[in-house]
Order: sequence, then structure tokens, then C-alpha cells
Amino acid sequence: MEKIKYASIEGKNVVITGASGGIGEALTTMYADNGANLVLTDISSQLQKGHYPGDAKLIAGDLSNLGSVVNLAKDILNEVDNVDILINNAGLQIVTPVDEFPDKDWLRLIQVMLVAPFQLTKYFLPGMKKNQWGRIINISSIHGLVASPFKSAYVAAKHGLVGFTKTVATEVGENGITANAICPGYVDTPLARGQIKSQSVLHGIEEDEVISKVMLQNASIKELIDPSEIASLALFLSSRSARSITGSAYSIDAGWTAR
Repeated sequence: MEKIKYASIEGKNVVITGASGGIGEALTTMYADNGANLVLTDISSQLQKGHYPGDAKLIAGDLSNLGSVVNLAKDILNEVDNVDILINNAGLQIVTPVDEFPDKDWLRLIQVMLVAPFQLTKYFLPGMKKNQWGRIINISSIHGLVASPFKSAYVAAKHGLVGFTKTVATEVGENGITANAICPGYVDTPLARGQIKSQSVLHGIEEDEVISKVMLQNASIKELIDPSEIASLALFLSSRSARSITGSAYSIDAGWTAR
């Protein structure tokens, strides 16, 4: 992974949700290389599987219900006085038709990918306002901009996350805080790889055809995106160089949404 350096990130307290794999690991590596103080969170079973810098603070947390997110925010603020950079990265996906989607699973996806980012933002904003500096980066998706079949909860959550990002940006700009969303296409992560089997069943094609005929059918560049590409943009948006960039949603999608 290419090392990118921004001196303005050194010493900042950075919270990354969904830190255990894929984009989360790439974010962890890049921010560690820039001297950030890392607070990494994921559900306990996933957090145990990751590889992290030795000085990172690991806090297991469940984003799937309101109360556990409140407890997680409190645990984080017991570890660090304030959060400078919040990266809402945690996600999950269930691929199924709307009329077969279990209500509880639909709500769980909305909670993890939309409500939890709101909660964490709410609890960490006071410290950012006090310091007159902060960065909120929400990892959305191309499905925060467009829709695909069988992903109603995911698409709804990611669209909502883009709208939430823009709203926060309008509220906190005068406090030296920016809020932006990153909208990746299909990234080479365990989550994306896990979709292949379910997409195979839904579309009635072989698993080895899913990437080319479903995931990358609309992409101009016929390759899955490397997680480090997402982390590089997040790092830039966290830096002093991006102080005037806020309320935006950036696509990294190999041309997927250009058509």
C-alpha cells in the first residue's frame, strides 16, 4: 500500500467503525502511518480477527441497537477526551426481494448504517465544536446515489447517509468541522465477496459470472476497487488541505455511475 503523508493528521484522535476488515483495515493502516491516535471499533467477534497497530485502542461495540451505540460512544469518550475525526465505515448487506425481506433484518441494516452514524456524530460533535475542528467522513456507496434490485435496505440506508452528511455539513461549517461522504463501487472486501453467492442465486448465473455480469457490468474499469483507494480519499478529506471541502459525496466507482 502506498504511503501518503499529511502532517495535519498527526496526533488527531480518529474513530473508525467496522475496523476489522476490508476498507476498515486500509483506513487503519493509512491513519496509523500518519501518526493518528486510533480508536477502532467493531463487533467483538470481528475485532478479534483484525491486525492493528500496537498503540491502537480497540473497543468492541454493537451498532445494531440504539442503547449499545450510546454505550459505545461513552466507552470511546472514556478512552479519549475528544474525537477529532469520525469515520462511519461499518456496514452489512442482505440481498433479497422487498416482499421477502424480514422486517427485523431491514430495520437492523438501517440502524447499523444510518442511525448509528447519526448517534455517533451527535455524541462526538460537542468535542469537535469545543476545539473548533473536526472531520466526519461517512462511507456510503454508489447505492447512496443510484439503486439496484434486491438491496432495498442497503440502498435506503446509503441514500439516507448521503443526505445526513449534507445536512451535518450545513450545520457545523462555522465550527471548523467538515462532513463528507465517500461512495465506492464494488470494493474487493469480504463483504463484496460474500455477495457473490447470493447474487448468483437471485440472477440464476454461475458465481464466476457475478463479478463481470452484475457487479462490474456498468463499470468502465473492469476491476474491483482496492480498499486503499477509499482510505486515500478519506485521509485527504481529513487533512488541512481539504478544509473547504464539505457537504460532498465522492464516487470512487470505476465509472459505474457515469452511464
